[in-house]
Amino acid sequence: MSITRRDLVTNASKLLVLTPAAAAFLACLKGETAEMEPKYKMADHYWAMTIDIGKCIGCGNCVRACATENSVPDGYFRTWVERYVVPAWPDEHPDVDSPDGGKHGFPPKEKAGAKSFFVPKLCNHCAHSPCVQVCPVGATFESPDGLVLVDKTYCLGCRYCVQACPYGCRYIDPDKQVVDKCTLCYHRISKGLTTACCETCPTSARTLADLKNPNDPIHEFLRTNSVQVLKPHMATGAKLYYKGLDESVR
Repeated sequence: MSITRRDLVTNASKLLVLTPAAAAFLACLKGETAEMEPKYKMADHYWAMTIDIGKCIGCGNCVRACATENSVPDGYFRTWVERYVVPAWPDEHPDVDSPDGGKHGFPPKEKAGAKSFFVPKLCNHCAHSPCVQVCPVGATFESPDGLVLVDKTYCLGCRYCVQACPYGCRYIDPDKQVVDKCTLCYHRISKGLTTACCETCPTSARTLADLKNPNDPIHEFLRTNSVQVLKPHMATGAKLYYKGLDESVR
């Protein structure tokens, strides 16, 4: 009997729903009153995000909104913005800075003949997540709707996942001593809202996307643009799709 890719995803999703970590997480996200909308069906969604590099102005709105929405400790980031200043040939090594994660914008930096641009970063919610593979207790798991999440009641704070993440998207909460990361504002999107970072972006550089929704603009975005992911050689199945990502970043 042949099995289609859709059947494989559907069956895997059913198994994921039954994992203790997933059940506990979905019951109460982050220990807050973040219950999902009763009409929300995980099997109907598969979340991703698109980022248009040319639209990002480095204002820091996304970083501030994320910190406020998710009570991120000072000096730690679920999302941040980096500035790349790439000089002209033959000196092509980029100069990268991110003062306080780009939370308060960037001071002017001029370099003759150089191009500069901003790169927002966050968890890539990989389909083949190294962090999930190394977690010894299943605290980090992949949800049926395409997110990589953490059940903090299971987390040991062992830091295996922090080391395994190729994108540097995880940190240990200094107060709780458990891992924390971007959840793509799961407590919001499961209620039909967008993420805090997307909502506050003044140029719509970031867009929440649902790959299972045939009417979602992401399908047109992927068809009509040259799209890249970070560290493609890692084969993580990253679902953070960048338009116009410079070669110096990859």
